[in-house]
Amino acid sequence: MREALKEANKAFEEGEIPVGAVVVCQNKIIARAHNQVERLNDATAHAEMIAITAAANFLGSKYLDECTLYVTLEPCPMCAGALHWSQLQRLVFGAEDVQRGYQLVKSPLLHPRTEVRKGIEAEPGKALLEQFFRNLREK
Repeated sequence: MREALKEANKAFEEGEIPVGAVVVCQNKIIARAHNQVERLNDATAHAEMIAITAAANFLGSKYLDECTLYVTLEPCPMCAGALHWSQLQRLVFGAEDVQRGYQLVKSPLLHPRTEVRKGIEAEPGKALLEQFFRNLREK
């Protein structure tokens, strides 16, 4: 999760909503990403989506069924859907997103075999998000 937080800090420095993600397979980081919505002018350029694509390219497979995604913020429904289709083995996220997180949707969005751990290193990620939005309000 510390590596995902480094990615979130990169997003913060670039003026993006500070969310970072890494994909780990066989104890090795195979993908790193942070939000690039503004940079790419693409509403789907969330850290998770970029990390999924990079990991799939690295593995040469559309399935991440032996991978863990570490992400600093609970994935949104779009990202959870992508994680479902990639058959992610394990999701570990920091802060919960009480406004737009996938857990707000009644029906399960993740693949039934995906293990979930939440609240890991939640405070540093949450503090970075709060600082980002505080800075926006002050502008």
